[in-house]
Amino acid sequence: MAASERLSGPLPPRTRLWLDFVNTDAAAQSPGGDLLRDFEALLHWLQQQVAVDDERAAGIRRRAVLQPAAAAATLVDARRVRAALRALSERGEQVVRVRDDAVVEINRVLGRSAGTRRIDPHTDGGYTRSFVPTGDAFAGLMIPIVESAAESLVYQELGRIRRCADPRCHRVFLDATKNGLRRWCDMGTCGNRAKAARHRARSAGAR
Repeated sequence: MAASERLSGPLPPRTRLWLDFVNTDAAAQSPGGDLLRDFEALLHWLQQQVAVDDERAAGIRRRAVLQPAAAAATLVDARRVRAALRALSERGEQVVRVRDDAVVEINRVLGRSAGTRRIDPHTDGGYTRSFVPTGDAFAGLMIPIVESAAESLVYQELGRIRRCADPRCHRVFLDATKNGLRRWCDMGTCGNRAKAARHRARSAGAR
């Protein structure tokens, strides 16, 4: 079945939280480096993505001061999840073992976290889903990430996950175009760079 025919689930919006999370790694952010350089950076990123609300983030920050080892372990675990999802985004469509490993990682995170799921109003007038863990304050931080990846698996979206066609760029994205032919993570940067390179090559050949 073609990738465009398998999209039985909700394609909009044009991005996925788990792909944005993958794009925080050092490969995607070069030369800036890993966006998740410490636990605070991880928590700040989750807040920016509305994966953690401000009230809960404040409580987690207080807990991190009291339990620095637990916060550090949470960061290590987040990077482990991200590595599995990086592999899923780049090779999951073609390699069964990569998909299986990602499913194991997703289920590991889902299985260890107890809490409640709820719908909360968003500042833009819409609504957002949230997970409120019970017990360990750190345990549920990766829940929104792995649930986003799980949805892509359930809705068979892997055939629409792309790595940017610019060999220097490691960003991954969801191709939500009707024809499934999107090549660049962003036309304003990588796309324009490729167009400029083609123009230079044509100009050089015409001389």
